[in-house]
Amino acid sequence: MFPPALHLGLTRATAPSPDGAETHIERNDMLTVQDKLPAFELTACVSREPGQEFKTVTDKDFSGKWKVLFFWPMDFTFVCPTEIAEFGNKTAAFAENNAVVLGASTDSHFVHLAWRESHPDLKELPFPMLADTKRELSSAMGILHPDAGVDLRATYIIDPDNVIRHVTVNDLNAGRNVDETLRTLQALQTDKLTPCGWNPGDATL
Repeated sequence: MFPPALHLGLTRATAPSPDGAETHIERNDMLTVQDKLPAFELTACVSREPGQEFKTVTDKDFSGKWKVLFFWPMDFTFVCPTEIAEFGNKTAAFAENNAVVLGASTDSHFVHLAWRESHPDLKELPFPMLADTKRELSSAMGILHPDAGVDLRATYIIDPDNVIRHVTVNDLNAGRNVDETLRTLQALQTDKLTPCGWNPGDATL
């Protein structure tokens, strides 16, 4: 059971070490709009095809593209696959808007692969599942839960210059709305003033 509280004032997170002991993890301030995406180089699960399961993904990849980077707490859980599957369903729609989807958690790339193999909704995912096993990216972005040591449900929209243009963060129990992420991306890309409830085709201000 995930701890129910989100304590933004804490600056350290805890996570189990391989021997079962509690390990303290440094947690930075949460990155927000106009901050830069931190540099990273992570192994990702990208396929179930033998010999093609894994590749390295970095912050320098996807030149000229917007990026939708979302984090989930843990593989083999309950809310997470509903979100991951829906991001997968909408990957083509994001691509139509010059954006790539990247998902991440603190699980290893081998755990990602095992989950994809075992969960029917994740078998054909079209986006990389980043393995932030050392919690370096999660810590740099300030999105580790202060008690559980896993990622909060953070979603970032990042422009082609690797500048964060939108961020939302949910506590561990509340799933996201992927359609709203897509709509927000489209609104940001207009580079105009978009009123409340704006959708593509609506007038801007």
